Amino acid sequence: MEMTLRWYGPGYDSVTLEQIRQIPGVKGVITTLMGKQAGELWTYDEIMELKNTVENAGLKIMGIESVNVSDDIKIGTAKRDEHIDNYIKTLENLGKAGIDMVCYNFMPVFDWTRTDLARVRPDGSTVLAYNQEIVDKIDPKNMRESVSKMSNGFVMPGWEPERLAKLEELFEAYKDVDSEKLFNNLVYFLEAIGDVCEKYNIKMGIHPDDPAWPIFGLPRIITNKENVVRLLKAVDKPYNGITLCTGSLGSNPKNDIPDIIRAAKGRIPFAHIRNLKYNYDGDFEEAAHLSSDGSMDMYAIMKALYDIGFDGLIRPDHGRMVWGEVAMPGYGLYDRAMGACYLQGLWEAILKENK
Repeated sequence: MEMTLRWYGPGYDSVTLEQIRQIPGVKGVITTLMGKQAGELWTYDEIMELKNTVENAGLKIMGIESVNVSDDIKIGTAKRDEHIDNYIKTLENLGKAGIDMVCYNFMPVFDWTRTDLARVRPDGSTVLAYNQEIVDKIDPKNMRESVSKMSNGFVMPGWEPERLAKLEELFEAYKDVDSEKLFNNLVYFLEAIGDVCEKYNIKMGIHPDDPAWPIFGLPRIITNKENVVRLLKAVDKPYNGITLCTGSLGSNPKNDIPDIIRAAKGRIPFAHIRNLKYNYDGDFEEAAHLSSDGSMDMYAIMKALYDIGFDGLIRPDHGRMVWGEVAMPGYGLYDRAMGACYLQGLWEAILKENK
């Protein structure tokens, strides 16, 4: 297991590489080229410039989150193969740069959804939260304004201005895309990129849908154990894996996260570990990584990863805003640093218990 922290790159992140380097046990970052649009080619020079920036700070790029998959690929438009070709060339350039893990998602329109980016918890910290009753009343085409108001001035991944400007057009484009068509388009994409992944031993980790059910009439296809196993069998190659996100899969309390981990043995190159607190059906909020602060058993999750011989990358996922920090919601320094230390403490204890 290797502990990492997500870093959005120069000009996009309030957290510095110098600060990340000082978190015990964190040797590298999961990063991206934030200015790139889905379907656009990442050049080798751009990748190397980012890599050099990270390495000059004494860290490594451990993986990419994300090389975004365009809606043309997800929908299956006439531009699909052109965008897949760009994706293949991007993977080639990443492979040449020595980067061999890519997290991506296949969620239509919205990469993730929350109704509050700063819900105040009893201890005064603020967190990302979701309420289904609010979602049911929202016109999704008006989400642009609400997200921009809550984002503290930061560009939110998956909610980029370019994407939000096309919401009405995107909803129209997806009107004939059901879950089966979306799944088939995902398989088409994964089979198309197989050769370059195998050439450079690149592991692709699909991020589960967040939340783990359909919203706004849009299909969701990576929501539970059955979906995960189906995808792994559909393209039964080592490069086709999942990003095990406890918060996304855990948004549905019926999902048994340790059981999903064991079902995906050998196919988890990357894990996002965070805690959620379930308040009532359809309402959850994010919590500190400490198990008792939320509703999830972090020990059981880390033990399941140990049991399957997990040797991939982990990052502490969304943190609370604490101690007056102003940052991209979910991606401040302090709580994620505490989370990294807590998760490593669990891992150390599990290793010593099982000597």
